[in-house]
Amino acid sequence: MAARRVAIKTVAREMLAEKSVAEISLRELSDRVGLAKSNVLRYYDSREAIFLEVLDEEFVMWLSDVEERLGRPRARKPAYANEIRVATVIADSLLTRPLFGELLGSMASVLERNISHDFARDFKARTMARMASLAELVGRHLPWLPAEFTAFFAEGSLMLTAGGYPFSVPTEPVRAAIEQIGLPDPGQRFGEGLRVGLQTWLIGAAAQTNP
Repeated sequence: MAARRVAIKTVAREMLAEKSVAEISLRELSDRVGLAKSNVLRYYDSREAIFLEVLDEEFVMWLSDVEERLGRPRARKPAYANEIRVATVIADSLLTRPLFGELLGSMASVLERNISHDFARDFKARTMARMASLAELVGRHLPWLPAEFTAFFAEGSLMLTAGGYPFSVPTEPVRAAIEQIGLPDPGQRFGEGLRVGLQTWLIGAAAQTNP
C-alpha cells in the first residue's frame, strides 16, 4: 500500500510539471497511474487529498532548504541587518519553489474543498507543526523577537505567498494585456513584494521589541 501511495504521488508531481492543479482530473491521474478511479480512491480520499500530500512534502523540503540557506545564527547587527537577511532568505527560497507556491495558492480555495473530516484534521495538524518549525527557526536566528510574533510571521509568510503567487503566473491573454499596457512583470512584482513584505514585518517587530 505504501509503495502504491508513493507511485500515485509521483505521477501527481509529474503531471504538475505539465499543467496546473485545476487542470488535472482524477480520471486523467488514474489513467496515468494505470489504475481505475475507484482503486486510486482506496489509497487517498480524493484528488485533492493527493495534492495536499504533495504540498506537505513540499513544505518539509522547503523548511530544510531555508534552514540550510540560513546556516548558523549570527550575532545581532545594527540597521536591522539580521531581520533583512532572514526575510530575504525565506523569500528567495520560496521563489525557487514554484510548485510549493502553486499548491499553497490552491490550498484554501480548491484543495481543502473535497476532503474528509479525518484527513482534514490530520493535514491541518501537520501544517500547524510545519509552521511551528518555521517559527522556531526564525526565533533561533532572531531570538530577541517574541515567540508570539515569530508564530504570526510564519503563518503570515505562507498566507502572503498563497495570496500573491496566483497573480504571478497569469494566463497568456492576461500576460499579453499586462505587457500591452506597460504593467510590471507579474513574477518580478511578486518576488519584490514578497521580499519587502517579509522584511517589513520583521523590521517592524524588532523596532517594537526594542524601540
